[in-house]
Amino acid sequence: MAAPTRISLHGVAEGILAGPQYVRAGTIRLQVLPGGFGTVTDPLVRVVGTDLVLADGRRLPMTGTFAGLAEAAGLTFTVPDLYPDHAPVGADDPIEVDAREAARLSAWWERGRQALASFAPSERPVLWPEHFDLAVEVGQVSYGLSPGDAYCEQPYAYVAPWAGDRLDTSFWNAPFGASRTIEDLPAADDLTRFFRLGQEQAARLAH
Repeated sequence: MAAPTRISLHGVAEGILAGPQYVRAGTIRLQVLPGGFGTVTDPLVRVVGTDLVLADGRRLPMTGTFAGLAEAAGLTFTVPDLYPDHAPVGADDPIEVDAREAARLSAWWERGRQALASFAPSERPVLWPEHFDLAVEVGQVSYGLSPGDAYCEQPYAYVAPWAGDRLDTSFWNAPFGASRTIEDLPAADDLTRFFRLGQEQAARLAH
């Protein structure tokens, strides 16, 4: 149930967290939190496991439709009109979240948060609702983690230079730069090493 869970969590992140937050506070940035992820300002809402947790501590099971869950939380399902790509869900679509897969993705993001904090301690990792990836930008290079997408169904880490010709090396193995799957990088230290190697490789790109 990997894809349905990822897609549903993406829909919740975009339409129930980031969208209402953008309406109220003008930012779509989200953050990784213990057990899941959440907003960075009002409305203070977070996802923990298979529940939506509100500022007053109420926990709403992520079931029913996206619009229905948003309404139960006192919010309106809102997709930010700021970028072209969106979670492939509609307001009236059913939410499907498997507890085991949600925990797996949460652990992946937490591993990534630790690795990014070690790699770039002065940067604050952002969970972006557009592609549902956790990332930082350092020296015109993006370093991050995806829960999976059309490019790769498995969760993966990536290094994506904004510009420059790729060197003819095995490191650059993706259309956008370099990627390694969750199986390739089983620990936070492995992720950190991948990001540091990516930084070294990116510095050698011809601009």
